[in-house]
Amino acid sequence: MDKLTIKGNWNEAAGKLKQKFANLTDDDLLFVQGKEEELLGRLQKRLGKTREEIRDMIEKF
Repeated sequence: MDKLTIKGNWNEAAGKLKQKFANLTDDDLLFVQGKEEELLGRLQKRLGKTREEIRDMIEKF
């Protein structure tokens, strides 16, 4: 599996995700370099989407 590619500013992408999915919290969107899989796991559990769907959403921001 490739590393998660986050284009631009993570804070901007996180804000857009929170707008789209009101149930996300700041803790859900906590991004730590090297912990991409942990972030994907939290989002997958919270949103009920596949990791690939989540990767696609994040990379589009």
